[in-house]
Amino acid sequence: MDRATVSAGYANNLFQFALAHGASPDALAAGSGLDPAQLAEPDNRVPMRLYQALMKTAQRLCDMPWLPLELGASNDFREISIVGLICYAAPTMGEALAELNRYARLAAEVTLPGKRKRFDLVQQGGELWMLDTRRDRFPEMTESTWSRFINETARHFPEAAFALEVHFTHSRPDYGDHFDRVLKAPVIFDSHWNALRIDPSWLSIRLHQPNRYVFGVLTRHADDLIAALDTTSTVRGQVEAAILPILHRGEPGMAMIARDLGLSRQTLYRRLKAEGTSFEGLLDELRRRMAMEYLGGGRASVNETAYLVGFSEPSAFSRAFRRWTGVSPGAWKARASR
Repeated sequence: MDRATVSAGYANNLFQFALAHGASPDALAAGSGLDPAQLAEPDNRVPMRLYQALMKTAQRLCDMPWLPLELGASNDFREISIVGLICYAAPTMGEALAELNRYARLAAEVTLPGKRKRFDLVQQGGELWMLDTRRDRFPEMTESTWSRFINETARHFPEAAFALEVHFTHSRPDYGDHFDRVLKAPVIFDSHWNALRIDPSWLSIRLHQPNRYVFGVLTRHADDLIAALDTTSTVRGQVEAAILPILHRGEPGMAMIARDLGLSRQTLYRRLKAEGTSFEGLLDELRRRMAMEYLGGGRASVNETAYLVGFSEPSAFSRAFRRWTGVSPGAWKARASR
């Protein structure tokens, strides 16, 4: 879980909720280690460890230990993540649940056992249960998740039956009374699973105005995001993602990038070696690839490209480019523009 992430939209929902309940942006940033600028683009990724720190900081600053329950109840999932938009474009709740399982990690990456789905439907003793299969220990996520399921259903389908019982593996906290108020169903703590006992009719609820065209557009974008997430799940991908925004500043140091990833320099060295590369080789290859993209697409001049890929002198860039391609950057640009 040390490399798990959440979407910036998911994290920003928590950040904005805390602001609305009295926390200051500076105190939230200082307490969590999260730069609010990271939240500007909803599809950006935020380390899970920073999201967890943000949750703890928000609970403390707002003097609201039960904040995860209120957070889950407060916002429509469509306002938080592309995953919510996809779910609501599906025809029924059952199909929406299938899409949620397909794209859930775009909202939050979690540890799942084997290849199980995040939310599994289990028949037991003639009753239907929805099980959150994740293994990581983050009870606040369970609280906000079940609160969102229950309160969104109640908000959009007030007459529909849904949660008949709510189970949490963690013990009853001091703010236990708030669970009854927010979840409006019997709550069991110290359970063997995090689960909802649900009315089977919930799966057949038809969603308002499902749109197959919108669904197709959204899923194509989500598939692209999943592919990008798969790339950054490798250490190489994470390093490249960390370097790209600062590549123009010059040659980034391995120690600095390791620190940004929450690793020691030696650990980063070992992990890159295990993937068959080195920091220096990765940086050189990234510069080559980006230089060819800038020049080949006609997006930048030779001097501009030299700056964008981190060379302070055009002559040094030209020497590197000849080493990469066997020709000068000018010749490459001319050839590509024909």
